[in-house]
Amino acid sequence: MVLHWRRRIPLLLLSLLCPSFSSAHSFENTAIVRTIDLGGSLVHVTTTYAVRALEDGAAVYTLALAGREHERTSWLEAKIKGEQSILPMESGGFDAESGVYLYSVELPKALKTNGTANLVVETIETHATYPWPEEAAQKDGQALKYESDLFVASPYKTSVERIKVKSPSPNVISYSTPEGLDEFTMDVPVTKSGATITYGPFSSVPVTADADFLKSKQKKVAVHYDYDHPVLEVTKLKRSAEISHWGANLNIEDNINLHNAGPKLKGHFSRLEHQASNFFGRLPPHILPSVSLHLPPNIRSPYYYDLIGNVSTSRLRVGNLPAQPFSLLEMRPRYPLLGGWNYSFTLGWDSPLADYAGYDKSTGNYMIGVPLMTLIPGAVVDEAEIQIILPEGATYLRQNTHCVLDTVGRPAIVLEYKDLTTRHAGTIYVTYKVPLSAHLKKPLAVATAFMTLFVLGFAAKRMDVRIQKK
Repeated sequence: MVLHWRRRIPLLLLSLLCPSFSSAHSFENTAIVRTIDLGGSLVHVTTTYAVRALEDGAAVYTLALAGREHERTSWLEAKIKGEQSILPMESGGFDAESGVYLYSVELPKALKTNGTANLVVETIETHATYPWPEEAAQKDGQALKYESDLFVASPYKTSVERIKVKSPSPNVISYSTPEGLDEFTMDVPVTKSGATITYGPFSSVPVTADADFLKSKQKKVAVHYDYDHPVLEVTKLKRSAEISHWGANLNIEDNINLHNAGPKLKGHFSRLEHQASNFFGRLPPHILPSVSLHLPPNIRSPYYYDLIGNVSTSRLRVGNLPAQPFSLLEMRPRYPLLGGWNYSFTLGWDSPLADYAGYDKSTGNYMIGVPLMTLIPGAVVDEAEIQIILPEGATYLRQNTHCVLDTVGRPAIVLEYKDLTTRHAGTIYVTYKVPLSAHLKKPLAVATAFMTLFVLGFAAKRMDVRIQKK
């Protein structure tokens, strides 16, 4: 039996502990500082809210995401500045009156009137950039464009607001200079220093999570910048994790469809031109010749192949140092991956089951932790399907919720995800039971097969099949 556990993740809300959503206007923002770290497929955004309570008992702060920001945000978490614990968060859904998506964050303790707190909200945006120009010749460079709203959406008034956009390279081709901001600043609204573009500071910003403000006063800004690395996407990831108790083994196999989302190749590909660029160490940034994958330590029997067969140009480096074991796969496809090109391959390995599973004698339960995915640096996983195949005869399983499986065949869980990022690379924990009868099935089956062959051989030896006797 296969249990399907569908989990779509446009946003990963780390906890749902707040009893109900509330947009009470009990705060004001004394300052907002947003820092946008531009990249390829992933853009990291950190927003710090310096908040002040306007009444006693203010314990739930309301966040707001505008429509486009909400659509491309795949990871969202909030913390108090300087602390590690993640704050409980609950989605309030789309607010039709204001035109934004609202989220409530539960503060560690209620604030008194004029009490302050510094709230740090981290998000990761996927598919937020695009190549511009959309096509590039084989020797050309690569440039991306990022577009965003200027003002941070908030249901509270803000005294001072500043937005910083950091490019991975100081080679910023262009950036927007919004007009009509005399209401919020008397200075130049945007400045550039090195690779950082700063908008603001803006003063006396009203409630921005408001339909009228979004329509009349919100500004759009864009940054056009050079990017010196391939823009990678995993359009489809299918992971199969098979548990074997008799072999004390965990087999993991990944089927990966890799896509280069950089500018599409203009004209034809020249192998001679590529070899010359590679020889002189001047390979264009939109070409991917190879990629390094960090695999779990202590793996054995790794295999890597594509549609044609085994790819012998790749190499696995294994370090068995007790302090820091590692497994590094230097993967080199059969052809360089240019913008708009795809490459599909299969990667698998075996691992000792003891590194991932444990047994609780008091309950008779097994628990196993299966890695969610193999990280490809800087890549977003558009769609992922994770299948966990339990041992034959497993009768009970729990994966976040209480689920029961039949005892026939090998039970399995199938989980589906969307827009996975580097922050989602965690572990899936599954608890199950395997009765003694299930453990004995294989040796009994093998013993029965040998006994059957022995009986058949014994009978055949004493059977007279001659047509005539001497």
